[in-house]
Amino acid sequence: MTSKTHPRSPSPPPSAAQPSLLKRLKSSHISEDPPSATPDPTPHFAADLFVPSNIHRLHTEYENSGPFKHAVVEKLFQDDLLKQVKDEALAELSFSEKETDIYKVYQTGDLASLSYLSEQQLALLPNLLTLRDALYSPMFRNFLRAVTGCGPLSGTKQDMSVVSYRKGCHLLNHDDVIGTRRVSYILYMPLPHYQGWQADWGGALELYPVKPGPDGVPEPEPVPEKSVPPVWNQFIFFEIQPGRSFHSVEEVVVGESEDGRQRLSISGWFHAAQPGEEGYAPEPEPELKSSREQLTSTQTDFKPYPENVDPPLPDEPLSEEHVSFLSEFLNPVYLQARTMKALASRFVEESSLELHSFLCAPLADKLRTGLVEKDDQDGLGPSRATRIPPHTAGSGGAWRIRGPPHKWRYGALRPLEGTGPKMAVSPRWAHADVDDVIRGLQDELYPSTAFRAWLACVSKLLPVRHAEEARRFRPGLDYTLATSEPSEARLDVVLGLTPQVETQGAEGAQNGHTNGHVSTEEVAPVGWQTGEWGGWECYMAPHDEEDDPAVYRSGSSKKKNEANGTNGHSASKEEGAMQGVEEDEEDDDDDGTLLTVQPGFNRLLLVLRDEGVMHFVKYVSAAAEGSRWDICGEFEIGMIQVESGDES
Repeated sequence: MTSKTHPRSPSPPPSAAQPSLLKRLKSSHISEDPPSATPDPTPHFAADLFVPSNIHRLHTEYENSGPFKHAVVEKLFQDDLLKQVKDEALAELSFSEKETDIYKVYQTGDLASLSYLSEQQLALLPNLLTLRDALYSPMFRNFLRAVTGCGPLSGTKQDMSVVSYRKGCHLLNHDDVIGTRRVSYILYMPLPHYQGWQADWGGALELYPVKPGPDGVPEPEPVPEKSVPPVWNQFIFFEIQPGRSFHSVEEVVVGESEDGRQRLSISGWFHAAQPGEEGYAPEPEPELKSSREQLTSTQTDFKPYPENVDPPLPDEPLSEEHVSFLSEFLNPVYLQARTMKALASRFVEESSLELHSFLCAPLADKLRTGLVEKDDQDGLGPSRATRIPPHTAGSGGAWRIRGPPHKWRYGALRPLEGTGPKMAVSPRWAHADVDDVIRGLQDELYPSTAFRAWLACVSKLLPVRHAEEARRFRPGLDYTLATSEPSEARLDVVLGLTPQVETQGAEGAQNGHTNGHVSTEEVAPVGWQTGEWGGWECYMAPHDEEDDPAVYRSGSSKKKNEANGTNGHSASKEEGAMQGVEEDEEDDDDDGTLLTVQPGFNRLLLVLRDEGVMHFVKYVSAAAEGSRWDICGEFEIGMIQVESGDES
């Protein structure tokens, strides 16, 4: 798997504007020194905002707020000004769609660059310019300092944009720490402005409490403590704190076709005073790592294989004992020596494989039916009461929510109580509870020496240590963010168990692939295969050390649809569908995407992940009709060396 550099950033930076009035906007810069005499911004703000008693009230509320200190101003600007700003933004600004592992938004360029437009262009944006200058005026910066107690704020380094969250847009958990950012803010302009935004439309700002992590560093809890839905002219702000100011934006589940609904806002940051400004001081080294820095320090808890079992040898056939054990789980096609040899040849050439119909039919049927029923029981199926489920949905019984959410959030099986594993049931599909079938794959198949030997046969790699986990990604809630292993290659083995959408006369779509090489008629993608539900597995090229390591592009919708889960490869049930997953060469130069695979059912994905390659599972949209399920295995590997010379 080849690699190259690609930039990333933990919350949406202002985008490069499309050709339009703001075609000259830049991503970020420091404006010219403001003139000594600036207009009084007070008339533009809501009455009594700067009254000492109001500032004292806000400061008291700020100090007593949780889960971290923040303030909410119910009305910031004069309403007429904000309506005119909204009209100018929609009529004159260009919004670019931006999607990464951590967010999907529509965003303008940096409004700090308004200063570089011509007088003729500025004449089209008088109210937006007025609002920007008022926000960064000395009076308002002093107001923020009085409420928060933060240090001096810059009037020259401005950092703001207009952001539109439309249907499907979201922003996942992070702490906003980058460079000299000091105060984060959001000014809401939800549309339509004459209609109150409903909580079940999504788009709420979610604030997370923290707890000590395994290494003692605070990390966010999986479930937010406070949710603030958008309200017209409401202003929310907080001082940015590394490892503490964790927040996210809930997915918006309504669209512009419904009365023009969108979560429109002006958001940005106030930076610490810059060199040459009053109050400037070099930034001290933070005591805690930021969320983006913590993403680079993830560690997998590997387990060793038994020392009394010899490692598998190259080209050594599976023993009868191994075949007997594996036949309880696997499609018998994948235990044939001829098939395994062909798979090994393909994997050595391409470093990835996707195997359809991997589990034996009775086991797959038990899982397909049981997982759909499980979603319905837990309020996560297509008929759930609200599009965005409660954060606790699906966390009862055998399942728990695994965080921390600035790295990942998904359902995982609770450890078994007692000293040993459950008694194995034969046949494996005879388990009454589908949770026990899942646990059998996690605790019996993946760690077994038989599966180790099988992996060695088809990959020509030697699994040295192993880690495995059953995962459930709930719609509207769950994901993993991009992480990498900086110094070692790993073998990823992911068994996709996501039930597919049923469509009449489209068996290929039900199985998550098409038979393009057999029929000239292409089956239109449905459900997960459209890419609109998220949940795809994505591998990205490494980034520069100088680049911001918090977000990567996940690939365009065009790429997701073209890949369609298997990048155009089809599967024959009779032959077991051994197919390599190819890279999309057309788009590779654009965004660093090496491999994208849509969720599928009963498919095993094997990927040799080189050191530094980023890997994530995209957020599962609330549009999905159920959970994304898999068994995820990660293996430390060694190379199998064949001795040269005569073997006589």
